[in-house]
Amino acid sequence: MKANCRKWKGLFSLLSLSVALSATPMNLLAENKKTEEVQTKKVDQKAEAEEVALSAGAAVLLNMDITMADEEIVELVKSNTTEAISVKTLTKKEDSTLVMAKVNEYVNIREEADQDSKKLGVLYKDCGGHIVESEGDWTKIQSGDVTGWVKNEYLYFGEEAQELAKEVGILTAYSQTETLRVRKEPGLDAGVLGLLSEGEAVEAIAEQDEWVEVSYEGTTGYVSAEYVKVEFDLDVAESMEEILAREAAEKEAKRNAQKEAVLATASELDILAALIQCEAGSELYDGQIAVGAVVMNRVRSGGYPNTITDVIYASGQFTPASTGRLNSLILSGNIKESCRQAAQAVVSGTCNVGDALHFRRVGTKEGIIIGNHVFW
Repeated sequence: MKANCRKWKGLFSLLSLSVALSATPMNLLAENKKTEEVQTKKVDQKAEAEEVALSAGAAVLLNMDITMADEEIVELVKSNTTEAISVKTLTKKEDSTLVMAKVNEYVNIREEADQDSKKLGVLYKDCGGHIVESEGDWTKIQSGDVTGWVKNEYLYFGEEAQELAKEVGILTAYSQTETLRVRKEPGLDAGVLGLLSEGEAVEAIAEQDEWVEVSYEGTTGYVSAEYVKVEFDLDVAESMEEILAREAAEKEAKRNAQKEAVLATASELDILAALIQCEAGSELYDGQIAVGAVVMNRVRSGGYPNTITDVIYASGQFTPASTGRLNSLILSGNIKESCRQAAQAVVSGTCNVGDALHFRRVGTKEGIIIGNHVFW
């Protein structure tokens, strides 16, 4: 024990000397200059403060295991004597980097802090992001996969952004196990409402210790907190690539939207099939469907007659009908099977030209191009 005490005394003396030499390099000079009483007094006060800090570290060490290595003890003393300095830094409240869109519809995100700069994406109403940097009247944000500049006047910052985020954000629980039971009550013995596969998400209502209350298929359920990851989700910006892809998909969906079926007699089906053959008999099946769909769009439209026969034989509309070629084909009965199938399909509601009411050979007219025809 005496050997240990000698070890401690030597170590503390060494530490005291090290701290004194590093923190007050003028101390020795001050002691040799008896006439500089004011300076000596200041140095002595500083040294006394350091001894108090060192003693605080020593007090911690007296309660520690005596078998610790010397270097570990030194590090512990350092950490305890500097704690008071670091507390202020650790408890300093950082400014929020959250921003929310301050718009009724959307604001553009630019490549540079310039109104004429390239458009990278769109930040919609109730969407959020985080500040990357600021420059004058502009702020660079990151939202989803989009990083770019937005004018400050179109953004909420600080508390306003946080309050809005709380209103529009959604707590989401993500399943982190292969099969997660959604129970009727928060307990292992409760009945099961359904199952969630790994990665599947449901809206979280509240976290309750070992259980998370969720919204499941219109009713309230509970999942074990151990097997879910709960995150606060905000809607984010949409990039131009995503916008163009979405618009293309919407356009395609609209073009191919199923229409209301129309009752047609066998005679009307023959007339329609014959017209399809006259106009697009050499086209692929999609081209034949497109021609038939234009006829059916007219039948459904209030701007044309409401029967297949009247639409096809309307004056100046379809050349084969006015030249007699259509009638000849009907009388011969040599209508291609694909044209008959196309006629039946469009009467049943199949459509690949959206609301197009016209078509012609591909040329200067803009529209949906299918085969050798453009539809609009």
